[in-house]
Amino acid sequence: MKAYNWIKHQFNHKIEHLRLSNLKKILKEHGLTLLIIIIGWEIVEDIIFPFIFWYMGRHIDPYFFALIPASLLICFHWIAVPFLWGLWIKMSGNKEKIDEHVCSHVCETTGHENE
Repeated sequence: MKAYNWIKHQFNHKIEHLRLSNLKKILKEHGLTLLIIIIGWEIVEDIIFPFIFWYMGRHIDPYFFALIPASLLICFHWIAVPFLWGLWIKMSGNKEKIDEHVCSHVCETTGHENE
């Protein structure tokens, strides 16, 4: 039963990121760039990673098929979004601090504390 509850929690957590009200809130508070980064990462996490594992399972070793559900359930946006935001800040030359935008979003959605 613990596994079922964990899977249910992970699924709900992923759906929460793509809820229209949450996307509007991110757009209003943090701008279009962060919204694009978050949506883009969710696409990578939920579509591209499973496809890569399917392809590897088909052409390399069938054991890679086992990673498809894992890539759909495990959430890495708490580390990927701040990293991508930091890359964007460096590339764009902005003087904004990463923690002003990303950490507040990540901590709100994941429950992690600012450190």
